[in-house]
Amino acid sequence: MEKRVTVINEHGLHARPAGILVKAVGTFKSTIELQTDKKTVNARSLMSVMALGLTHGAEVTLIAKGEDEALALETLSALFAAKFE
Repeated sequence: MEKRVTVINEHGLHARPAGILVKAVGTFKSTIELQTDKKTVNARSLMSVMALGLTHGAEVTLIAKGEDEALALETLSALFAAKFE
């Protein structure tokens, strides 16, 4: 399953929100990746997520494959919508 989201944090996906994202990803059994136009990374890796350099307004696709993929996409897209707060 896939879901497209937009980074709405004023300062993009810097260390704090990236850490929150990776921690949330760790609660799911599914394989979860983040995909931009240029790169796809494992969302369980803080360094990989930060290396995407996602800034305010960037669009990213959440990709989840596994038994809890629907819940994972719902939860993670809600984090993006809530600015990781």
